[in-house]
Amino acid sequence: MDKKNMAEEQRMQNENNLTEELFPQDEIVRLETNLDDCSGECLGYAMERLLEAGARDVFYTPVFTKKNRPAYLLTVLCKEEDRQRLEEIIFMETTSIGIRRETLKRSILPREAIMVNTIFGEIPAKKCQIREDVRIYPEYEGIRAICREKELPYQDVLQAAKAAIHDLMIKEYE
Repeated sequence: MDKKNMAEEQRMQNENNLTEELFPQDEIVRLETNLDDCSGECLGYAMERLLEAGARDVFYTPVFTKKNRPAYLLTVLCKEEDRQRLEEIIFMETTSIGIRRETLKRSILPREAIMVNTIFGEIPAKKCQIREDVRIYPEYEGIRAICREKELPYQDVLQAAKAAIHDLMIKEYE
């Protein structure tokens, strides 16, 4: 093999190495629309409906639109298979007359659902891995459920979850 071909082969190997991803990849759809004439109640209800219908995340960002009008940018993250249903909710529940959409690639951490035993009861959590490091994140809904069921302050249950996670992490690294 001559030097030119060897150099080209090395360049192609380097490009292939650059395209190998460190973390698993998937795709998600981002829906966006500007809302400059929607009430707070309308926005809150729309968010509830979107989350109930399968949106991965829904959030509002304050923006200024044409003619310097204050408005909100509604952003919805979803799977492609949920997109049309969520677009319909946006049109039905807000004053939007147009929705931008974009498919995004994202890097995600490998994860598994686990239960964390706390002094107040079990709380669901996500166990994620970054190379050899492990991270455990308590689920908000699980903390909230215990707070309501036992009439406890959120901070107390969160601290109990963090303490239980700390104990799990010590065992993980032993």
